[in-house]
Amino acid sequence: MENDAVTLYCPNEYCQSANPLTHKFCQQCSTPLPKRYLWVVGDDLSHCHPGAIVAERYLVISKSILLDIKPGLLPEIPDLDDLERIKPYLKLIPYRLNIPQLYGVLKLGHEQSQTEILLLERPPLITDATITQANLCSSLDTVWSEASSIRQIHWLWQLAHLWQPLAIEGVASSLLDPYLIRVEGALIRLLELRFDRENTPRLSQLGEFWVQLLKNAKPNIAPFIQQVCDLLIQGEINSSSKLIKVLDQGLSQLERFQTTNIKIYTKTDSGPSRPRNEDACYPPSDTLIAKPPQHSTLAIVCDGIGGHDGGNVASNLAIETIQQQVQGLTSVPYDNIDPSLLLSDLERAVAVVNDKISQRNDSEHRQGRQRMGTTIVMALPIAHEMYITHVGDSRAYWITRYNCYQVTLDDDVASREVRLGYALYREALQHSGSGSLVQALGMSKSTSLHPTSQRFIIDEDAVFLLTSDGLSDFDRVEEYWETEILPMLSGKTSIENLAQRLIEIANTKNGHDNVTIALVHYHVKYSEPDITITADVSSLLSSTELDPLDDTVNGESFSNHQKTQVIAENKTIKPAPVPLQLFVILGLTLLAGLLGYWFKLQLKSPTIISSPSPFSSQPPTTDTQRTLENLSANWVLTANSSITVNNQTFPAQSFFQVIEKKVNPNAADNPDLRLRLCATSNSPTKIIELNFSQLQDLDISILPSDQPSPCE
Repeated sequence: MENDAVTLYCPNEYCQSANPLTHKFCQQCSTPLPKRYLWVVGDDLSHCHPGAIVAERYLVISKSILLDIKPGLLPEIPDLDDLERIKPYLKLIPYRLNIPQLYGVLKLGHEQSQTEILLLERPPLITDATITQANLCSSLDTVWSEASSIRQIHWLWQLAHLWQPLAIEGVASSLLDPYLIRVEGALIRLLELRFDRENTPRLSQLGEFWVQLLKNAKPNIAPFIQQVCDLLIQGEINSSSKLIKVLDQGLSQLERFQTTNIKIYTKTDSGPSRPRNEDACYPPSDTLIAKPPQHSTLAIVCDGIGGHDGGNVASNLAIETIQQQVQGLTSVPYDNIDPSLLLSDLERAVAVVNDKISQRNDSEHRQGRQRMGTTIVMALPIAHEMYITHVGDSRAYWITRYNCYQVTLDDDVASREVRLGYALYREALQHSGSGSLVQALGMSKSTSLHPTSQRFIIDEDAVFLLTSDGLSDFDRVEEYWETEILPMLSGKTSIENLAQRLIEIANTKNGHDNVTIALVHYHVKYSEPDITITADVSSLLSSTELDPLDDTVNGESFSNHQKTQVIAENKTIKPAPVPLQLFVILGLTLLAGLLGYWFKLQLKSPTIISSPSPFSSQPPTTDTQRTLENLSANWVLTANSSITVNNQTFPAQSFFQVIEKKVNPNAADNPDLRLRLCATSNSPTKIIELNFSQLQDLDISILPSDQPSPCE
């Protein structure tokens, strides 16, 4: 496909110059030019020829692949009718390493008969230097026979991890369609989501699907995979957590034939515009550690919050405390480590850090903006595994010779909007305060803290980059990974030189903040074993644990339409008989969600509700019953003194109207709240998001109903 007339428009709103497609930077203002390839869900563009421009902004690469030539513009967002079609993509944003995310919609046809086509960003594509060519990554079944034995089981392990979250969202069928399952190096990447039909897929069907891969499995693991498939089909392995544990046994046996050497290097810098450095790292800055796989060494990056008298104290206190906590977790031999328990222990260790900083705040009588806190992202490499834990917006990236992947999801307002199903990510970024943190260490009690821990299997050379937002802001990592980080994987630069170069990029291209990085370089060599591996599943099969979406429990049949509540990641729930009343409640909750989404789509901005709210989950109460414990929609709160919420300070006598109170699936006694700051002549309307625990810590009172409301 050739179209010399096509140009790529600068995303800088003050420039918007047209540039040749092959340029990496705007020729007028030097702004990076993102190349956003999009996957078209469905075959609605089969009539468009390559090189055509659709909707005046999308270049057709093929019938299912587009390039956005105006990446600075917000894509069109779906209509209300698409709520059920888009909801799984939003809810599954924590799994965007494996699942493409919703970019927007393309509307074709006339006003009376428009067709909305979903567009997905970061699909599994291979692109070339001409920009106008893009091909799908290979499907799992076509490259299966070429993979090593450890990678074959690694691919199955990833599919097993995806089963429960996809089943909860009604899209587990995606894992049974060979066309949708693509591979990019070691990673499983789905092309799109396939919705389950009348019958929800069962775990046994995953075993039947894997049987098709047996004939091309490596001989030393073929009996193991056959055993796993048989146990799945027979229903002996009846939960995804059991399946993961069995596959872990295979990976553990194969790991003995893999040599894994790891280098860790850290560096921190105050940057050109900050008088002091509130970041901290471990090991200390400019420290190089080379470790064999059997020894555990942490890499940590913290970004302090609270100014010079608090941010640096909090970040260094976090480093000191977490180091002590994790040393105890990794003192046992590797063979005795239970991965699921270690993930939970890492989250508990972070909670201990949170409490220690919070107690320090309380003892020093710090309130509001004076309260100190910190973000944290840490990496624990053990043998062939990597454990990542984080809170806040400091990030972890996984770089291989194939791509650069952001593996953490920022704890900010924009990401929270997507996870709750309120907005597409590109849409959420447009809202004021979208980058504000919703949680950090030390700012509130651990009962309202939700750290995220993840586990990755490493079977190829890789680099993990931990960084504060001094580098990650403005997509600098995505912009420079190929030119700066990739050479280290090919031995063309050292880890020390790479760290220095990344600090320079942060200071010259961003320069607005401190910057801290930790690099973890895996060098891997694998030799196929001459033994046949086996699995000992006797202890697992004696367990009564069941998959939460399996349709039989103790021999009793349940409806295939049964829905499971969204739960915290890495947790397993057990099913219980569902009473009729629960279905009624779920129906009402869905109706409330639909109404809320309709308001959002109509206004394209935070909703102001002055009439009785459709989100209220409680009946009206009398003034004698008005307490924080039975807080309801439309109530007005008054700030008795200056208060700080999500790094925003509001003066005394500010008024806030409750517009939503929503149960938090991770903490039933700590609901999420949305408040509207009532506008005055000096302040615009704002939407504030917080949880109930945060609200309790504020100096506020409830306005009686017999007083005139300032929010009307």
